[in-house]
Amino acid sequence: MSFLDDEEWTGRIWTGSWERGTGGTAPVVEPATGGELGRVGLASPEDVASAAARAAEAQRAWSATPFQERAAILRRAGDLWQEHADELRTWLVREAGSVRGKADFELHVAAQECYEAAALPSHATGELLPSEAPRLSMVRRVPAGVVGVISPFNAPLILSIRSVAPALALGNTVLLKPDPRTAVCGGVALARVFEEAGLPAGVLQVLPGGADTGAALVTDPHVRVISFTGSTAAGRSVGELAGRHLKRAHLELGGNSALIVLEDADLEEAMGAAAWGSFFHQGQICMTTGRHLVHASLYDEYVERLADKADALAVGDPATEDVALGPIIDSVQRDKIHTLVTASVDAGAKLMAGGTYRDLFYRATVLADAGPSVPAYDQEVFGPVAPVTKFSTLDEAVQLASDSEYGLSLGILTADVHSGLRLADRIPTGIAHVNDQTVNDEALAPFGGVAASGTGSRFGGPAANIEAFTETRWVTARGDVASYPF
Repeated sequence: MSFLDDEEWTGRIWTGSWERGTGGTAPVVEPATGGELGRVGLASPEDVASAAARAAEAQRAWSATPFQERAAILRRAGDLWQEHADELRTWLVREAGSVRGKADFELHVAAQECYEAAALPSHATGELLPSEAPRLSMVRRVPAGVVGVISPFNAPLILSIRSVAPALALGNTVLLKPDPRTAVCGGVALARVFEEAGLPAGVLQVLPGGADTGAALVTDPHVRVISFTGSTAAGRSVGELAGRHLKRAHLELGGNSALIVLEDADLEEAMGAAAWGSFFHQGQICMTTGRHLVHASLYDEYVERLADKADALAVGDPATEDVALGPIIDSVQRDKIHTLVTASVDAGAKLMAGGTYRDLFYRATVLADAGPSVPAYDQEVFGPVAPVTKFSTLDEAVQLASDSEYGLSLGILTADVHSGLRLADRIPTGIAHVNDQTVNDEALAPFGGVAASGTGSRFGGPAANIEAFTETRWVTARGDVASYPF
């Protein structure tokens, strides 16, 4: 039997067993062909309320489960991502439009997220404090309770598991709302993995749905923490709604990350990094290199080489062809990309490569003379588009890189590593890489942006995960009952 047997999950949501949601169903569409791969069940706000109450009840027993048992389930889940890699890879390629390498990367990170999370139950989660009174005084980190996770379509497995795994490991129950466009990779797969790993019923529930489902998740009184990954516009709404209901919301949002190529950079080495940063997964990554800032002495050759590289990248169906770029997720996103490209050319940018598409296959695109006031430079494109502009001084590079509402990732290419580190210190971002492009992720590293890119590093590594998915409790104990004047 298939690990993701469609007879089991088709038209259903996961609440500890496969049940019919009251929100209807939605097609699981393969963007490369437009074919229907199955149908996923949708959760209504009423389903969310029932699931949240169930999760609150299950959380009591789950948080009391011995730490070594929770850790063992997480380790087993990590193994399962590898054991079922062949089938899961196929789903990531067909449902999410991933090329094989990107699918393998997601599966690797999913396993590592579970292995890293498995260390959290035994991690020290408190400290002793001095006290003015004759008592033992301590700080403890305790589970938040029910955690709501809202994940997007672009890297559906990674962007679900990086919150689900640590939240579970730390004794919380989780309600996961994946994007309906990738509900199998971002939801059904997690339900199956954790079911087989031995997670008790009700501890993880998968509730695909639209904006009304997400709003119900944010506002439900049983849900204490929201972990949201998505666009900045949607994140503002989630943060506002969470704030009104006094919920903590961890927001990982959009980006328009800069790659700075200094005068001493090796262009031969730079090309691979530059192309990967802008064109990996068709540019549908929050960390995508959205702005190439190149020293004036290298600019002309850089543009020419990058355009040649873009023209040479094959675009097509990753399920049947050996390609570098697969399909855009849907026509709405494709049309947004093309509108920004054409508007940028109208604004004075030079189209050096790409700028055309067939169906949902958009070619790798390079825009020269694409600096401030050019739409594809100023805005997050979320497509395979590389706007390039020049600078003459380090101060100018800092000004260009910093002049954005976003602050997610930064790449700097230089022969002088120390100079690169000093330059990174001058530019406000949550992530910075010297001699690498902007798209990087590791389960043990904190991840997050500043300003319009989100609320800081809230994913990855024990410190960030414990901060994200636990509450702080002050506890004291005395040998005798304290006495008072009245």
